[in-house]
Amino acid sequence: MEDTKHIKISDFNYPLPDERIAKFPLAERDHSKLLIYKHGTVSEDIFTSLPDYLERGEMMVFNNTKVIQARLHFQKETGALIEVFCLEPAAPNDYALNFQQTGHCSWLCMIGNLKKWKEGTLSRTVEAGGRQVVFTATRKEACGTSHWVDFTWNDAELTFADLLEAVGELPIPPYLNRKSEESDKQTYQTVYSKIKGSVAAPTAGLHFTERVLKALDEKGVDREELTLHVGAGTFKPVKSTEIEGHEMHTEYVSVKRSTLVKLLAHQCQAIAVGTTSVRTLESLYYLAEIVCANPDAEQTDLHVSQWIPYEKEHLMTTEEGIRALLDYMDRHGLETLHASTQIIIAPGYDYRIVKKMVTNFHQPQSTLLLLVSAFVHGDWKAIYDYALAHDFRFLSYGDSSLLIP
Repeated sequence: MEDTKHIKISDFNYPLPDERIAKFPLAERDHSKLLIYKHGTVSEDIFTSLPDYLERGEMMVFNNTKVIQARLHFQKETGALIEVFCLEPAAPNDYALNFQQTGHCSWLCMIGNLKKWKEGTLSRTVEAGGRQVVFTATRKEACGTSHWVDFTWNDAELTFADLLEAVGELPIPPYLNRKSEESDKQTYQTVYSKIKGSVAAPTAGLHFTERVLKALDEKGVDREELTLHVGAGTFKPVKSTEIEGHEMHTEYVSVKRSTLVKLLAHQCQAIAVGTTSVRTLESLYYLAEIVCANPDAEQTDLHVSQWIPYEKEHLMTTEEGIRALLDYMDRHGLETLHASTQIIIAPGYDYRIVKKMVTNFHQPQSTLLLLVSAFVHGDWKAIYDYALAHDFRFLSYGDSSLLIP
């Protein structure tokens, strides 16, 4: 445990020239390059060939979250432009319920140009649903680095989801150093995105097309979906020298009962598409520990804290854990498990469910690079050296890799 906490983030640095960061996706998303890391050997192919590297009967897990148009702009009477970036729902604090609100709702938000918005209500008249609507934002107390913001609008026909759709902007990653374009609304969503709530795309999924999904089905790969709403914290740099000083962001997950049943049928082994699917799947075991220790836990108690995997011996098998979660769901009449996770996966972590991983190339000195390093037993440099030497494109709109330790 102590070894993990004292990992130096500077050991996870590599040179990433700006021109290697893909500013836009390829015209055909499944034509990206695919790096194959298999048992220590690195090679490359094209993404459409992914099914060739998988086995019939394996289970592949996708994150079906949908990116919301989370960036809202208001102009003060003084002319100052204020950006209100919706991070997570506050009242009601359930995503689906919040999006269905009419008239008012509250969110925890990051605020751009905060010093120009000391107090008072910001207002703008917007076009939504073919009608003129007055939309307001009132800033309340600070909550850590974010602020509670109350939104109101004077049209009972319109939901908050309708408003975001009409006036919000898609929050593309800050490192793209460009404004979002109309095309991003298509290209920065996975083709299987369904459940609104993310402020960043689960980017490993951006390479999949209906053609590749069909090829997976034909190969006999079992496909399953879960939801993790990606928070802005995914871009939060590690500022501390050792990772002990980095506070991981909390993200909200939901997993269907049928997914857990399928996981048991696959001996609790899965191929994860993206680090968000990895974090969700690996959090299941620690959620099981919580319900075993506290059988009457409310769903709001189901939170995987950052260091829980490293703090004690974990004696339960993964299969026992998944069965315990199913028992908990059955006792509480739940078809879907709602929980949150703050898990940090770093060298020293023992993977329990994820056996193969599809993922993009991550920023230097990021927690995602720690997650990859833990998965390939420290061999991340060989993978990244190959990608840099062979013209791979990096980050959200970049190329992909299949990792098989």
